[in-house]
Amino acid sequence: MKLAVVLASSCLLVVAVMIVQTLRQEMTLRTMRGRMAENSMEFKKKEESIVVLKGEILELKTALDANNQKLNELKPQKTALESSLKDAEKGLETCNAEKSEAERKKAEQEEGANKLRTEHEQAKNKAQEEIQNLKQQILDKDKAICALADMTKEEARKLCGVSEPKMPK
Repeated sequence: MKLAVVLASSCLLVVAVMIVQTLRQEMTLRTMRGRMAENSMEFKKKEESIVVLKGEILELKTALDANNQKLNELKPQKTALESSLKDAEKGLETCNAEKSEAERKKAEQEEGANKLRTEHEQAKNKAQEEIQNLKQQILDKDKAICALADMTKEEARKLCGVSEPKMPK
């Protein structure tokens, strides 16, 4: 009997250990199933977000291709504008050089004109002085001639500007 009790109790103990082990495994299995369900839901969400992102990537690629095509169309225009800008800059430089040359020539001509004006004024003043001197010399000679002229004659009086004949005293 002792053996039967020991055997029965060891069987009960083994059954109890097996039940506990089975329950533990069942709990672990449930936890794993719950995790798998969560993981599969997360996986589905990530797949959906990947699909959405792929759609956005396709849209962005389409937009990028359109922008690249526009860029390729605009490159020749940019090149043409740059070349016309360079031509305009060259024209501006040429125009500025011509302008500075024209200003230099204008300044030289103004300087020459001013010099000619100054020389003309000096020559004019000199000529006026000479005319004054010649007039004075003529007046002096006229006075000397009138002083020596015979005032009894009408022609001498007329030339000397005397109205009445002067009689010698």
